Amino acid sequence: MNKLTKVGCSALCGSLAAISAANAGDMTVTGGVDMSWQMLSGGNAGNPIGLGSNLTFKGSGELDNGWKFDLTVANANKNAYSASNVNLDMGGLGQLNIDHGDSGNGIAAFDDKMPTAWEEAWGNGLGTGVKLVVGSGASMSVMYTTPTFLGTTFTVTRAFEAGAENTADKSSTLAENNYDDGSWDLTVNLNPSFGTEALTGLNMYVGGHSKNAGNGAASDYYEGVAGMTFDIGPISLGAARTGHIMGTGVTATKVSHYTGVMYGVAFNVNDDLSVSYGYVESRKAGYVNGSVAMTNEANRRIEVESLQVAYSLGGASIRVAETKGENLYFSSTNDQDATTVSVSLAF
Repeated sequence: MNKLTKVGCSALCGSLAAISAANAGDMTVTGGVDMSWQMLSGGNAGNPIGLGSNLTFKGSGELDNGWKFDLTVANANKNAYSASNVNLDMGGLGQLNIDHGDSGNGIAAFDDKMPTAWEEAWGNGLGTGVKLVVGSGASMSVMYTTPTFLGTTFTVTRAFEAGAENTADKSSTLAENNYDDGSWDLTVNLNPSFGTEALTGLNMYVGGHSKNAGNGAASDYYEGVAGMTFDIGPISLGAARTGHIMGTGVTATKVSHYTGVMYGVAFNVNDDLSVSYGYVESRKAGYVNGSVAMTNEANRRIEVESLQVAYSLGGASIRVAETKGENLYFSSTNDQDATTVSVSLAF
């Protein structure tokens, strides 16, 4: 009896091993290093040389019904955990994504889609204070993406506790905040080519975000974005508008809403060389108490523009950005220019 049991167990283990091997997924690691030098117009307060390293772990597999799944874990500089998400591709039923708060879901995907040779106008090392849409992407969230139909794709994102910290398996967050009812995002992405060659490079998008007022919030909070990009030959163009209704005002001088505008143009000189120009503006549009005047326009408006050049040499890239910022962090005394040179190596 014991002998037969041992034989059966061995056979079962062998079968399980075979099944596991047949359905095993793949795990890959990619990464790179960025080395930069930056000079500020007001003089550098410290070391102008920077070094950044990044690692991304990605595992993927497939279910018996053909659905595909993947896990992405990103580690930022100094091997510090950054974010993770799980995506399930259900074929004709769309995709489901569980995101650990890496600002990739909902309208956060549309925070800045302007064409650029390297980085966003506000994102190449000069601190600006530009206000961008984030929505549910900053919180742990679940997003459903529809299949693309007639060039149109919809996403619906739900964060069950907007602003709550990421949580581990078999746990929950107990922290309360002003928007503990959670939040919703809805986005629409459209490529209305209608089968014509001239419009194949046109892409339009719009997205909205809302959080319901809860514990201590004065009113509901909203964000919105609308924009378009257009690729025609080696030239890429883009423009977008953003808006925020803050919903947290409890005093007369709390900012009630912000507006923003951005545009950019990029030109691919050849397969290796590209240049771009980008502009972004954030504006305080009003206080909670409308009778309180907003004086000094310079303290209400941030403007950033950036001219960039990028050149690729296989796994290496050389990038240069000349960036000019005015009234940074909504301060009329904070104008700053920056020259940034970066070398990137990918592996």
